[in-house]
Amino acid sequence: MVSNPATPAIPKIDFYSDTITRPTKAMRQAMAEAEVGNEQAGEDPTVNRLCAMTAELLGKEAAVFLPSGTMCNQIAYRVWCAPGQEILLEKSSHALHFEVGGLAANAGAMTRTIEGRRGLFTADQVREGIRAPHGHHTQRTALVSVENTANMGGGTVWPIDQLREVAAAAREQGIPVHMDGARLPNAVVASSTSAAEYAAEVDSVWIDLSKGLGCPIGAVLAGTEAFIDKVWSFKHMYGGAMRQAGIIAAAGVYAFEHHVDRLAEDHANARRLAQGLAEIEGIAVNANEIDTNMVFFDVAGLGATAAEFAGRMARDHDIRIGPMGPTLIRAVTHLDVDAAGVEETIAAAKTVASSLKA
Repeated sequence: MVSNPATPAIPKIDFYSDTITRPTKAMRQAMAEAEVGNEQAGEDPTVNRLCAMTAELLGKEAAVFLPSGTMCNQIAYRVWCAPGQEILLEKSSHALHFEVGGLAANAGAMTRTIEGRRGLFTADQVREGIRAPHGHHTQRTALVSVENTANMGGGTVWPIDQLREVAAAAREQGIPVHMDGARLPNAVVASSTSAAEYAAEVDSVWIDLSKGLGCPIGAVLAGTEAFIDKVWSFKHMYGGAMRQAGIIAAAGVYAFEHHVDRLAEDHANARRLAQGLAEIEGIAVNANEIDTNMVFFDVAGLGATAAEFAGRMARDHDIRIGPMGPTLIRAVTHLDVDAAGVEETIAAAKTVASSLKA
């Protein structure tokens, strides 16, 4: 008889991602008390409320509840693109690197990347990147995709004027724009630009509930009624249809009502963490480029790899951070990390840095 492997211990302080947040006691209570029905038939009142809230927040005609943000991206790409057509997106985009080739497998789409800065790009780059068809020999650019915030750019917020220019450049050629809005609430809180203002510049957009908002599961994709009608077909095809989903949708309703404004705390904690790390000899971080809740830092100056540094933090201090390259590390602040945890992490990083240099 083979025994089950031991359950990994939850780190004392965990910066691995904002996806590791656990629902609060109040959120769990809201989930337990949720009204439910058949979501697949449009009869779950809590799911319907969540979708209506999201559509109103984004200024869109309709929205649909899906199990994950990756499914939101993949279905949107499938709706907008025919097989063999091309999606224009920034070179570090989540959909390009962290969705297991879904663009090719699900939409049959090709990609063309833009060399942006911190995950963002310009209208001129869009104009240069759109592939003008020549006879029957060239694929057509079918979609421009943006990510807000830009994860691998460092949690970067799109300035609304820059997004407007990018969207205008796409529409000059009749090309729709999709927004991967996994962390759109972070962008809203950091920039004071409303979600509706951002969403007005794109044709489809989604918000992840299981990142900064602290829900255990789910995302909501929004657009026109015609777009969402097409989305429903692929929601079924990809296995995203649910039944009494109000239990999990209730977490999203609670998060929209209680967890958006508090994202400012995560941003402040990220800035403090960056400032503290910047003071440690051998660690490189630009503390002036912390837009939201992500801190990327480099430990090459310690003569160590990212895995070595992260391993020491975990083994000696029970603090988890995420290696993102040979010497690059990402730390993400969230609902389950407070200011005291940030200070403890800075102190631990100093100790580890000293031991690596010794």
